Amino acid sequence: MDKLAKSLAGHDKDHVYAVVNEDERDVYLADGKSRTLDRPKRKNRRHVQMITHLPEEYAQLLDSVDSDSDLVHVLRVYHSAVPGAEQ
Repeated sequence: MDKLAKSLAGHDKDHVYAVVNEDERDVYLADGKSRTLDRPKRKNRRHVQMITHLPEEYAQLLDSVDSDSDLVHVLRVYHSAVPGAEQ
């Protein structure tokens, strides 16, 4: 896990997720709360904006995620540091 994605469409618009998996058409997203690591949300690639340029500290935190509680912590840290990011 080394990317975050922001939803651009749907009822979860502007919600930030971690990218758990991806294929050529879809991405699989988790936030640790409503969408857990073992039950990620499938979303069309066109409906998300990938956040690939993360500061090194966030990339390291994302790489160390082993559980949903770890993921919730990483997303909280991201939301507190980035103005305008919704939870």
